Amino acid sequence: MDIDAFVTAHRPDWDRLEELVRRKRSLTGEEADELVDLYQRVATHLSIVRSGSADGPLVGRLSVLVARARSAVTGAHTPAWREFVRFFTVSFPVVAYRARWWWLGTTAAFLVVSTVLAFWVARNPDVQATIATPAEIKQLVEHDFADYYSADPAGSFASRVWLNNVWVSMQAIVFSIFLGLPIPYILWQNAANVGITAGLMGSRDKLDVFFGLITPHGLLELTAVFLAAAVGMRLGWTAIDPGPRRRGEALAEQGRAVMSVALGLIVVLLVCGLIEALVTPSGLPTWARIGIGVLAEVLFLGYVVVLGRRAVSRGESGDLERAPDVAPSTG
Repeated sequence: MDIDAFVTAHRPDWDRLEELVRRKRSLTGEEADELVDLYQRVATHLSIVRSGSADGPLVGRLSVLVARARSAVTGAHTPAWREFVRFFTVSFPVVAYRARWWWLGTTAAFLVVSTVLAFWVARNPDVQATIATPAEIKQLVEHDFADYYSADPAGSFASRVWLNNVWVSMQAIVFSIFLGLPIPYILWQNAANVGITAGLMGSRDKLDVFFGLITPHGLLELTAVFLAAAVGMRLGWTAIDPGPRRRGEALAEQGRAVMSVALGLIVVLLVCGLIEALVTPSGLPTWARIGIGVLAEVLFLGYVVVLGRRAVSRGESGDLERAPDVAPSTG
């Protein structure tokens, strides 16, 4: 591409857009329409320059101009509540849905590991002896496991559980910067904890107590952790295999999309914390407590599948930035 000829041909559009952006608060209706048209046109110019030229200063100027124009076009016309609604109806569910195979793989691996550990611990007294003394195991299965959910006031317990679960999930997402390699270790720690506890409870015929207490909140809670791990590992894999796009662009888009999951899971895990504090230790029959947990899980999965699939069909990516200046373009 002849960059000098390109600049000469399109500089008037850039200068005019810059002028309109400076006067954005006093534009006429016709000028506002012109601003939108030029914004889209210059975003296309930026995409062309990025793909066909190594002119850093020109790319920088157009990037700043497009960002300012985008702010002028969208900043005054998009109410905050619409962004909030869009986040929970598009950004969060579409990222979760697009990561569904990583999510399912993470879930399957966790369940296999924790189940194998549970059977191993339950059927081997020697293994149990390396974990705790018979007195300590008896204390756990007959008192400590159940008492854990009612030892503190519901409000403070819910807050503590919520913060802990958010911390675990955020660890999985943050570790994506290391290509996601530490994430399996986090999952292993949680699978070992669940499997060993289930094995000890099962060895004393207390699996009904175990599942009666862990299922109401555990279904949704573990699903959220699996989702965090899945998107974290998917982001790490993007660094290895970015697909047809340049690695930097793929990582930037996927990274912003992962932030959708991070923010959305804060709300999901808050629901988990409330269930664990208010439902798990409640006096409701076991079937009712488990039913509430199953209902929360079904509603969440249905929400992701229905809204996520719909958003994917519209070409949504979940990118919080949704920046047209990095979108493929022609012409």
